[in-house]
This record gives sequence, C-alpha cells and structure tokens, in this order.
Amino acid sequence: MYTALIILILLVCFLLALVVLAQNPKGGGISSQFSAGGAASMMGVKRTGDLLEKLTWGFAIGLVVLSLGSHMLTSTGGGPVRSVNQERALQTKLPAPTAPSGPATAPVGAPAPAPTTAPATTPAQKQ
Repeated sequence: MYTALIILILLVCFLLALVVLAQNPKGGGISSQFSAGGAASMMGVKRTGDLLEKLTWGFAIGLVVLSLGSHMLTSTGGGPVRSVNQERALQTKLPAPTAPSGPATAPVGAPAPAPTTAPATTPAQKQ
C-alpha cells in the first residue's frame, strides 16, 4: 500500500510539473511588478477559469493530501519516535567512574574519608 502511494505521489509530481511548464507566462516576472502596469495585472492573473490553472490547483492539493496520507500510514501512533542516533546513545554503556584513592585527591583542610570495610558474614549452618 505504501509503495503504491509513493508511486502515485511521484506520478502527481510529474503531472504537476508538466502542467506548470505548459502554461503561458502571465506577466513579465518580477520586473513587471515594479513598472507602471497598473493594479489590474498586479499578480499576473488574466483568466482564472483556465483549464491548466484548475489542473495545477488540483494536482497541488492532491499532492498535499497524498503526502499527509503517506505520513499517516507510516506513523506508529505509540510512544515517542526516536532517531537512530538516540537509540544508539541509549544502547551504549558508559564505563563506571573510578573512585579516587589516596590523600592527594582530597582538598586541603578536608577530613580524610573513613575507610570502608565489608560487613562480616557468618557461614551458613547446615541443619
């Protein structure tokens, strides 16, 4: 379904390009906007009911609808979407930080850390 939708989008893009290129230019471009041509041809529209213009609008709207439809087909709908880089960052494990040892790492005037000892365990008794 997704592949058919992508092929349809490409077809609409191709047809839209053909229709736009087939239209007659309706003005002199940007240079005519600053001339004394008058307000009647301000944006260059002379005949809005033209078939090519209707086809252009139809293909443009169809392209937007198909693009949104392809997004709806691919959306998972559950949970946040993460990029490949975010997934790799979550999978990598950082090395555990090493505990400082020796009096050289303690600041001057600070009390020395108390030595830690493991708790004594009693051997398991058999019954």
